[in-house]
Amino acid sequence: MKKLLYLLLLLTVLISCTSQKNSEDFIKNTEGRYLFNANEVIEIYYKDAVLHAKWRGNEDIELLKVNDSSFYMKELNEKMLFVSQPEMHIQLAPKREHKNVKYHFKKLAKGEKTPNEYFKAKEFDKALIAFRAIQKKDSSSSVIRQWTLNRIGYRYIRNKDYDSALEIFKINTILYPKSSNVFNSLGEAYFLKKDTATAIENFKKSLAINPENRNSKRFLKKLTKK
Repeated sequence: MKKLLYLLLLLTVLISCTSQKNSEDFIKNTEGRYLFNANEVIEIYYKDAVLHAKWRGNEDIELLKVNDSSFYMKELNEKMLFVSQPEMHIQLAPKREHKNVKYHFKKLAKGEKTPNEYFKAKEFDKALIAFRAIQKKDSSSSVIRQWTLNRIGYRYIRNKDYDSALEIFKINTILYPKSSNVFNSLGEAYFLKKDTATAIENFKKSLAINPENRNSKRFLKKLTKK
């Protein structure tokens, strides 16, 4: 407890001795969006040359300046370092809780979005490219798990947004072409869109992968009933 109080006191002293204003060059180089994880960003911006951030619904987080390139973010309980080489990024100052893992947040190019942001903007081709890039880099990422994408698709269905559901299910079949379940879901979306022929086609694909998929069998029987 004493050690923690000492560290907080030291941080307060450092902050009080440092101008909270940032230089124009620093602002120009650091302002923008940083990839916090595969599908989430931290936005860095300035008010009166003082650094602020937007993150997870918090619209106006003021970061406490420690020195010219490092800032303390209370919401993360982390000291963030802005590093310009080899390209601008944020890294977290090492601490015991990190267990020797180094955290780096890449700065996004102007106009660059996360997969979900591309999808919400209905830029489906770009969303697919972004999802595939994540899969290539980390096939175990929770962002591109087929069950995660399926849940998103059914959320759109519950909201009667069948077009968006169709697109997320299409992406899922491209990412997981050997999954019976994703073709079954795509078949359901086409069924809801009243595209019976394409629904049947996808239920057949589902059953070709797994002949025991009961939902696909039930739909196929219903749709081909004479």
